[in-house]
Amino acid sequence: MISAGTAGGHASKTKDVRRLNRVVIRFAGDSGDGMQLTGDRFTAGAAAFGNDLSTLPDFPAEIRAPAGTLPGVSSFQLHFADHDILTPGDAPDVLVAMNPAALKANIEDLPRGAEIIVDADEFTERALRKVGYHASPLEDGSLDGYRLHPVPLTTLTVEALKEFELSRKEAERSKNMFALGLLSWMYHRPTEGTEKFLRTKFAKKPAIAAANLAAFRAGWNFGETTEDFAVSYEVAPASKAFPTGTYRNISGNLALSYGLIAASRQADLPLYLGSYPITPASDILHELSRHKNFGVRTFQAEDEIAAVGAALGAAFGGSLTVTTTSGPGILLKAETIGLAVSLELPLVIIDIQRGGPSTGLPTKTEQADLLQAMYGRNGEAPVPIVAPRTPADCFDAAMEAARIALTYRTPVFLLSDGYLANGSEPWCIPDTDELPDLRVQFAQGPNHTLDDGTEVFWPYKRDPQTLARPWAVPGTPGLEHRIGGIEKQDGSGNISYDPANHDFMVRTRQAKIDGIDVPDLDVDDPHGANTLVLGWGSTYGPITAAVRRLRTAGEHIAQAHLRHLNPFPANLGETLARYQRVVVPEMNLGQLAMLLRARYLTDVRSYNQVNGMPFKAEQLARALQEALRED
Repeated sequence: MISAGTAGGHASKTKDVRRLNRVVIRFAGDSGDGMQLTGDRFTAGAAAFGNDLSTLPDFPAEIRAPAGTLPGVSSFQLHFADHDILTPGDAPDVLVAMNPAALKANIEDLPRGAEIIVDADEFTERALRKVGYHASPLEDGSLDGYRLHPVPLTTLTVEALKEFELSRKEAERSKNMFALGLLSWMYHRPTEGTEKFLRTKFAKKPAIAAANLAAFRAGWNFGETTEDFAVSYEVAPASKAFPTGTYRNISGNLALSYGLIAASRQADLPLYLGSYPITPASDILHELSRHKNFGVRTFQAEDEIAAVGAALGAAFGGSLTVTTTSGPGILLKAETIGLAVSLELPLVIIDIQRGGPSTGLPTKTEQADLLQAMYGRNGEAPVPIVAPRTPADCFDAAMEAARIALTYRTPVFLLSDGYLANGSEPWCIPDTDELPDLRVQFAQGPNHTLDDGTEVFWPYKRDPQTLARPWAVPGTPGLEHRIGGIEKQDGSGNISYDPANHDFMVRTRQAKIDGIDVPDLDVDDPHGANTLVLGWGSTYGPITAAVRRLRTAGEHIAQAHLRHLNPFPANLGETLARYQRVVVPEMNLGQLAMLLRARYLTDVRSYNQVNGMPFKAEQLARALQEALRED
């Protein structure tokens, strides 16, 4: 037994403390209950403590869905541990449910024996009827298989804030902070970061800041003094060998933003973002708009077409340019992306994929835009494609997309998704001296001599190694040249309708993409397995967790993960041919599998899911186990 501290600084009451190596917590409530903020603050505490972690925010598409209804439930799941983890967890060990809707929407995900903390004040007859409960689950025995803690969170919060001049409704808004304080006590989380955050967030409203701090501390002290929670838990800092460095918690969209800023600094170019707000990509626009001091310029356009048009214009003007969107926006940007292919200008197109088609599932994740990125333009318009694998990896993927765009003078797709965008994990802040040099050489003068000896500038005279054309900044004397969507003459860039020239230009643009320098595919195969599981994008975490489980059980299975989807790594065909079975899990109906079958004539096996949620590790482990047993 050890003594647990309190947020309020009062004398500690001795309680049992159990040590765990990992915990999965899910906060759930109405979309107005502050569950995302609560989860984010608990995550920050886990990160500050040194745990490895992974998160899964899940919220409705509506800004304010109907209160107390199943469609309006918002949740935030956090997996934190004293060892290396890869996913936000298959099932919660603890569910914090702020109302009956939150309980009903999430109860099926809980294993028997899980801990359930509910706001008992919200389980009124009206609220129960709204979600189809005929009797209160807190009293009818349906939760007997769980460790249930009915806590009057609303009443306790209002009581804790009675000294403040707040209405009951205003006081009730702080109940998420009471819950956060209780869970922070329960798992021995640091409190200083949350208290500093609240003071900063409500700096202009000191009464609200004080009320939230009081609710947070009241939640901690309730856990310390109540008999309902006789046990608290400790999860030690991660014991895995982290590389030496400074770490912070980071989401995928934030990592992308930082990666783009770093790329612009390494290229010594201003960064320009042309964007139109769309879920789940808008956070990149919000973040980049804060960094004008780094030479970042952001433009919130009136629509997707204007956004990408402005970005392409900035590329013509000599900037590192980006446009951000999700699947529906890519459709609208397609014509201008085709123009960028023709103009051969660098442009990073970030697609944070979500459930489709059409408006689809705006706040849910999917990987179904791969074929759209590969082929979604008229004519032969090849575009490189890269995909990050984890939230932190989004930083490196942004750097890689910028490298390809600048080196080869081409638009580049970066395919992230909602799971990566909103999820978070620890990130080691890189040393700037270790970042790649992305500086480019703009055209300086004439590069071609005509038959009569006249020296001229040819905008399509290519680098023999990369096939990239010169990048001439408008206004440079002597480098004036024509741009537009009509086919160019090789070299001179003049308009050309010559069939042979068009054939040559089409093949040259394809050869430029095919010749992009990408690293070989790295295969993790310690035992010489017969089965390879191959993934891309955000399936990395669940696949790796599933492979670990199988290897622990004595199975031999190989794993590889693609970052470059166009062009593929040069050794991919040889790698696929080495294995009797290749299984490709995707959050679509088999788009990468289709490309692999067409390109390499390999009978890969698809395992697909399109329910708006990431794979679970146990789910994939079972599927791979079945594949291993097949002849």
